[in-house]
Formats: sequence, C-alpha cells, structure tokens
Amino acid sequence: MTLQTTMLQLADVHTYYGDSHVLQGVTFDVAKGSVTAVLGRNGVGKTTMCRTVVGFTPARAGRVLFGGADITKMPSHRIHGMHLGLVPQGRRVFPSLTVHEHLAIASSTPSSISRVYALFPRLEERRHHRGNELSGGEQQMLAIGRALVASPVLVVMDEPTEGLSIASIAIVADAIRRLRDEGTTVLLAEQNAAFAVRLADRVHVMSQGRIVHSSEAAALWENEEIKTQYLGVPSHVP
Repeated sequence: MTLQTTMLQLADVHTYYGDSHVLQGVTFDVAKGSVTAVLGRNGVGKTTMCRTVVGFTPARAGRVLFGGADITKMPSHRIHGMHLGLVPQGRRVFPSLTVHEHLAIASSTPSSISRVYALFPRLEERRHHRGNELSGGEQQMLAIGRALVASPVLVVMDEPTEGLSIASIAIVADAIRRLRDEGTTVLLAEQNAAFAVRLADRVHVMSQGRIVHSSEAAALWENEEIKTQYLGVPSHVP
C-alpha cells in the first residue's frame, strides 16, 4: 500500500502508561476512504491506540503517519488542525451545553453544522436540549456530529456502539456508511465484532496490545478460531 493511497499508518508503535507497556509493536495501515476496524475485548489496548493516534498518549517508540506526515510526537491540537477527528469512548458530552452549542463551539463553518443536522435529523429536533437531557443514542449522535463539524478527513471512533439500543446502533451504522460514501476515512475501535464486520473494509484483531490477526472483514467472520479465541464470539454465529 503506497503513501498516496494510505491515510494513516502505525509502524511498530509502543505506548506506555508509566511503566505499563500497553501497545506492544502495533503495525497496520488505514486506506484512504475506507472503514478500518480494530477489534478486541475490553482492556486489550484499543482505546490506547486511539489516544496514541490523536496525540493524547504519544507513543514512546515507533511512528504514526497521517497523510504521510509524522505525527508521532505532535501535540493533539495540531493533529486536530490537520483534520483528524475523534469520537471518544463514553461520548464526553457536556451536560450544561445544548446540542447546538456543542456543534457551534467545534464547527469550522456554518455549513458543517447543517451537514450534521442532515446526517442526524434527531439532533436538529433536539438542538436546544442540553447534553444531560439527551438519550444515550442522541448523545452518541452528538459526539459523532461534534467531530464532523471540524470537517475531518479521518475520524477515529472509539467504541461508538457501547451502551446503545439496537435502534441507535443502526443509526450509527448508517452514519458510518454515509461518511465512507462521502469519502471520509473511518478508523473504528470496537468490541462489537458483528457490528464492525458489516461496515469495515479491513479488520485487525488486537489482544494484549498486539495485532494478532489482519484480514478482509468477510474472511475474519469465516475464521472460527479467531472469533472464538480473541473476540468471544461463539462458533458458527452467522
């Protein structure tokens, strides 16, 4: 895969929290315009991987390249300014701000807010409601919308289906498909493997801070050993 077709590259990335060695030589590419999923159980390093990419917890060794530029040690605000967005785990919605205030603070242009309302009509209906007045699904829409108003070319999503109803998960899935159709690249860190493989072009399975399997999404779902051992998916789940 060449740099011209690669949006993001992690090359032998090692990330620590103090003395705790979390990411242990993580290497994978994210193709431009694709949905790439990193799957694994809780605690295997997916959130740390997201934090490393966006500059919150920089790698001690290895390299992170975004659009061919080395962002390994770059401050997070500069990475964000390069149009790399984050949808954090847990949504991180401010309880006292309205939907529109969340979007206005983060927006690059007024049209970017209109784009979010077109993607999530429910947010426009709830535009004057505060964060603590929204359902979990609405908060997740807002977290995604808050990332999108900065017009990112790559969006990192950390566990976007966590705690959501089936109906809300379907809305998030539709939004990811539409983003890909519009040319936005998505890096999806997700425990819900069944959700991710329906959306992803390529998947990587993480265990104990390492990538233990990489393949096309369909090939992963046919691999009963990997699904059972690393993802906790029972054998022969369709």
